Amino acid sequence: MLVGAHVSTAGGLVEAHGRAVERGCEAMQVWGQSPRQWRPTRWKEDDIASFLELMDGGPIGAVVIHAVYLINCATTDLEIMRKSVASLVHHMQLGDAIGARGVILHPGSAKGEPHEEALPRVAKIVRAALDESDSCPLLLENTAGAGDTLGRSFEELAELFKLADDPKRLGLCLDSCHLLASGFDITTADKLSDVMDRCDELIGADRVGCVHANDSLAPLGSNRDRHAPPGDGELGARGCAAFLSEPRFEGLPSIFEGPGVEGKAPAKADVDRTKQLRRQGLAARKRRKS
Repeated sequence: MLVGAHVSTAGGLVEAHGRAVERGCEAMQVWGQSPRQWRPTRWKEDDIASFLELMDGGPIGAVVIHAVYLINCATTDLEIMRKSVASLVHHMQLGDAIGARGVILHPGSAKGEPHEEALPRVAKIVRAALDESDSCPLLLENTAGAGDTLGRSFEELAELFKLADDPKRLGLCLDSCHLLASGFDITTADKLSDVMDRCDELIGADRVGCVHANDSLAPLGSNRDRHAPPGDGELGARGCAAFLSEPRFEGLPSIFEGPGVEGKAPAKADVDRTKQLRRQGLAARKRRKS
């Protein structure tokens, strides 16, 4: 597992890489454009080239891009649909350009419509974004289940895979906070293993391309997306340690998104704490086997 955090791209990709290194990251996540506006980010060619040089054999082993929350692939509003398609295609092409492990997407919100009617629209936009890009994976993120958000269960995510013709570049990003909030008890290694068995049965655990290691301020089944620093929430140290040492997540980028212990963006203390919890989880698994 490559432990990392979400970092700002203010000043460009090279600056973002520097922030990740300063925090002791092994992986990094960035926005593909400003999360508050539709205008796409145009990283300069020399910035991308320098970033790729830094990534080649450097301390950061993986980069992922998070698509902005403005995108709603389930919308019936034609203007929002047009903007969502354009933005997602832009994110995927950025992913191609920087060799990202994936673009992470929240599937969207049905806005009061039955989910079975909204899911085909999501799959259509997902398919279009994959067709307009070359190699970057698209990773659907499980959601906390608030309101009409889609992707709160493995059954719903599996249906999206099916409707999108289950392309090889479509995968999952599993968020620990969202899993707990949507009703999955992952507070121990054994309980997490059961949840991952279900994921494997319906979708395939090998389709997980990234994980978000966020603790949760809200309790099990609350359907509220409220992040906490690793070990400081409802998952606690034991649950976070189990998530960070799950064998089926080995080799994947693991991203803490914040807010961190300082109440702001992730800091080095948060990355250090995440690494410590991973070591605790690995040690606990080793003791159970002996």
